[in-house]
Amino acid sequence: MVNGAILKAERFFLFAVLLLAGAAQAAEPQRFIGRLTLPSRQTVVVAEGDAEARSTGSFSVRLYDAAAAGDETTFFRAGLVRPRDGTVERLLLADIDGDRVAEIVVIVRSAGSGSYLSAQAFAFDAERLVLRAAVEGLPPAVDVITALQREARNHR
Repeated sequence: MVNGAILKAERFFLFAVLLLAGAAQAAEPQRFIGRLTLPSRQTVVVAEGDAEARSTGSFSVRLYDAAAAGDETTFFRAGLVRPRDGTVERLLLADIDGDRVAEIVVIVRSAGSGSYLSAQAFAFDAERLVLRAAVEGLPPAVDVITALQREARNHR
């Protein structure tokens, strides 16, 4: 009888631990993970850093070689990790430096009361990623692409 009671207690304890672990995981806010197929057929993945505060931390930009459907993230080519002050809001392609080739643009919105924007633009080729321009502290309604284009022109 004692062994049966111990077994029931162990099962209850295990159930409680699993329940609490699931609840803690469910409480984790959804992190931004975005993916784009580039004109080169390469894939870029942008993701907020794991195990970081949602309002600050880092994001990664990872470039993968062109591949068949289902294998888009199999062949890693290059990557960068950048700081963020806020949450990643959008990932898009736009020509920032006027060379008629789109750059990868990551837009971040601050978590504070100002909801300020920042953005970083990355040029890419078959082998690498390069930070082309960055802006921060922009008002919430500003056109970040225009701000990045102006920044890129100022640093040629």
